Amino acid sequence: MTDSSVPATGTADRDLRTFIAGLPKAELHVHHVGSASPRIVSELAARHPDSKVPSDPEALADFFTFTDFAHFIDVYLSVVDLIRTPEDVRLLTFEVARDLARQQVRYAELTITPFSSTRRGIDEPAFMAAIEDARKAAEAEFGTVLRWCFDIPGEAGLESAEETARLATDDRIRPEGLVSFGLGGPEIGVPRPQFKPYFDRAIAAGLRSVPHAGETTGPQTVWDALTELRAERIGHGTSSAQDPALLAHLAEHRIPLEVCPTSNIATRAVRTLDEHPIKEFVAAGVLVTINSDDPPMFGTDLNNEYAVAARLLDLDERGLADLAKNAVEASFLEAEGKARIAAEIDTYTAAWQAS
Repeated sequence: MTDSSVPATGTADRDLRTFIAGLPKAELHVHHVGSASPRIVSELAARHPDSKVPSDPEALADFFTFTDFAHFIDVYLSVVDLIRTPEDVRLLTFEVARDLARQQVRYAELTITPFSSTRRGIDEPAFMAAIEDARKAAEAEFGTVLRWCFDIPGEAGLESAEETARLATDDRIRPEGLVSFGLGGPEIGVPRPQFKPYFDRAIAAGLRSVPHAGETTGPQTVWDALTELRAERIGHGTSSAQDPALLAHLAEHRIPLEVCPTSNIATRAVRTLDEHPIKEFVAAGVLVTINSDDPPMFGTDLNNEYAVAARLLDLDERGLADLAKNAVEASFLEAEGKARIAAEIDTYTAAWQAS
């Protein structure tokens, strides 16, 4: 999925894309390894030639063509296997921040799956030091503020949940930038309620609950995330549109959805962009945020996702600015930081409209 998913329609479309490119943004649903650019994946694949991930960019494009969600998970885990040393972790993290800064992302909550790295033998304190060093260097060089969500890989079972909860709550190694606790991976055959004890521990330690739910399963998975995991935001939540009572609950309680349109098409969670339920979410009054998920794997980036949203929701510049402010509101950034980015969005939009 590339920018061609939103075909150019003339000067107005190009102007809107130019506006989006300069719009200050926050991103709340973007994965660490899934954000590895083709350049970085090629470099890591060349560094680790025993991997099945190709180092040739053209072959890599074919490798990132998914038949279904299960195939996507298989490919994703192959890329995870390229992250084998603290130096790999630091390189990836810093380069992800560079790509975010290029898109005028002022703040991002990056979903990290530490279990995938520590079980491959990366020393736990060295892993934490690598992401923190990259975070601080990126903020100093690019001005982009990064925070972490530690994510349970659901396909790895309760062993991974226990390990992720330990890494997220152990004050001796817990990184300074950690703000939330999540759950990703396949949903089919991986019911949300079994993870309740681990979310309870994370919440007790001061972390916020942000599980994936309703991406490839029905709305009951979202209800389970809300009632059992005490979710404060929902990753994807695509099937929520099937349940009017759920939509009303999300709207009433201002529980945001982290919507990733191109991802949903690439993984076949939704058949076509025109069938994406984002319109139903907005019509029901749900707080919607726009995100890129695993952008290089899906041939997209956050700017393109905003262009997709503009077409699906028929938004002008003011509407896009409001969408950007949704992500700021839904973030776990401190109040002062939220106010600063929201003001920057307003200033940018006013200057654009006055020009």
